[in-house]
Amino acid sequence: MKRPIFIGISGGTGSGKTTIVNRIYSEVPEDSISIIEHDSYYKDQSHLTYEERCKTNYDHPFAFDTDLFVKHIINLKNGNFIEKPIYDYEIYNRKKETVIVEPKEIVIVEGLLVFYEEKIREQLDIKIFVDTDSDIRIMRRIIRDMKERGRTLDSIIAQYINTVRPAHEQFIEPSKKFADIIVTEGGNNLVAVDLMVTKIKSLLEENR
Repeated sequence: MKRPIFIGISGGTGSGKTTIVNRIYSEVPEDSISIIEHDSYYKDQSHLTYEERCKTNYDHPFAFDTDLFVKHIINLKNGNFIEKPIYDYEIYNRKKETVIVEPKEIVIVEGLLVFYEEKIREQLDIKIFVDTDSDIRIMRRIIRDMKERGRTLDSIIAQYINTVRPAHEQFIEPSKKFADIIVTEGGNNLVAVDLMVTKIKSLLEENR
């Protein structure tokens, strides 16, 4: 296998990044693709109380262990496996367990800030930004956080107003200028998603 191809997928919260990742994953042979999410690399906060962890601004670059994230990307690029952290959104902290991720022909790097951070951005071969209206994004976030992360509606709205929206305007939206491809309407833009899948399949063939 030649050096893996690194595809970055970014966009605001609830934009449809996961939908696109899953679509690509379903169309490409499973043994050809690995995925690492920036969200898995929130800093360990074991030294803080639960109440203190709740107050962390999880949409700010300072919340992420980006140095470890970049180190893991480089390890995969060099053909080595990594131990990806697991983040527990209910306790606002990392779990003790990790997940082994092996280098594959395609490595998807997904996250809110993967284009904002230059040291991540420079590791990417293709950069895809998922651009979705804010009203759709907040509704998706509410549904996800209530169903999957045990959050209350009041806490989701407060977090969105106080940290999520300001971070989107300051960090995420400006990073769109670094994208090679901008996909509107999230994962519902089937034409754009099909074109991406076709391109990725073509890259796989070229890389063999």
